[in-house]
Amino acid sequence: MKNVLIDTDPGMDDALAIALALRSRTLRTLAVTAATGNLPSDRTAANALRVLDLLGREDIPVGQGPLLPLDGDYPVDPFSHGSDGLAESHFPASTRALDPRPAPQVIAETVAAHAGDISIAALAPLTNLALALEIDPRLPEKVTELVIIGGSYGLTPYAWSQATGDNAVSEWNVFVDPEAAHRVFNAGFNLTAVGLDIATHPRINFRPRDLERLRAARTPEAALAVRIVEYVQGRGYQSYCSLIDSVAVAALIDPTLVTSVELRCAVERRGELTRGMTVVERRAHHGRTDLPVIRAVSDLDFDRFLDLVTGVLSDDRT
Repeated sequence: MKNVLIDTDPGMDDALAIALALRSRTLRTLAVTAATGNLPSDRTAANALRVLDLLGREDIPVGQGPLLPLDGDYPVDPFSHGSDGLAESHFPASTRALDPRPAPQVIAETVAAHAGDISIAALAPLTNLALALEIDPRLPEKVTELVIIGGSYGLTPYAWSQATGDNAVSEWNVFVDPEAAHRVFNAGFNLTAVGLDIATHPRINFRPRDLERLRAARTPEAALAVRIVEYVQGRGYQSYCSLIDSVAVAALIDPTLVTSVELRCAVERRGELTRGMTVVERRAHHGRTDLPVIRAVSDLDFDRFLDLVTGVLSDDRT
């Protein structure tokens, strides 16, 4: 099995991604850390506990990150995950305590204990990971792979038409904490980024047969998926909104699901109209060679992805 740490900000799609990771026979989730993103970190940590309780995984520790991004400015998300952040599911509050360690320390110590045999699924703004780098600058060489939901790389039209930050070229996770993203992109991780190009592609929408299967299932994960889809569709959005973060987890479960390309890419941290933009160097001549090289997902086997997610959530596990 593949050891994994999940850095997250639940969030509806985060909740389904956690469920996918925990029910997969391929991943062993060692810890969950909560960041400020969809909601402040005190609420995302509480929601992470709720989701783990729902899945009967009270053994997995949850660490809370700082309430504010590195620059101290927390923007308001124009997309609502509901008053509880979980599609108005209103699960009871967990009775167990958070891990006493701050999230960055949980990351650093968990990675150290499994150095060379641990992957990270980063589904949130990268604040916790950037701070973990301050604790252990050698973190990138100890992490086998880092798969993030973040950025927008111009690989499909959805890179711009589905922008999720507060400007026309940004993606929410990078927009919330561009300084953290800058540090992580430059740290030397074996990094794969799932950007808006693929994460918001309409072919990620649940197919009718997927929803029929989920409705017929008797698992809490399937019931949660149906609840989230009904919530987002009731607000005029497509069901892919419930599955964005699951793409990163699915890429860890089965790397053959995704196709990636190497890009030179930097994060715009200060632009009035471009805060959080992931700027890709594409010039044929005189381009900058000092920008970090990352892999960005350029394609996804959409049908196999949906088969995987629906099967695992319906307890036909892979």
